[in-house]
Amino acid sequence: MSFTSKVVLASACTFSLGIVGYVHFRQYLDREALHKGVLKDIERRNQRKMENLYALQQQIELTKQLQKARDEPEGVT
Repeated sequence: MSFTSKVVLASACTFSLGIVGYVHFRQYLDREALHKGVLKDIERRNQRKMENLYALQQQIELTKQLQKARDEPEGVT
């Protein structure tokens, strides 16, 4: 085998290994990004749940105040 053919073969192998390594690295990064997206979705869902609970508590308090105001005689403050 001549020196040129050895260089070409080594270059082709190196290039192929580089492409395979790059593809695996990109898959790893994509998988990490997807996982971070799932974590952000869970965090957003929990935040919305807390906001909804707060709004519900506010509605309950408002309902109590309105019922109390409705049940009081009109002349009494």
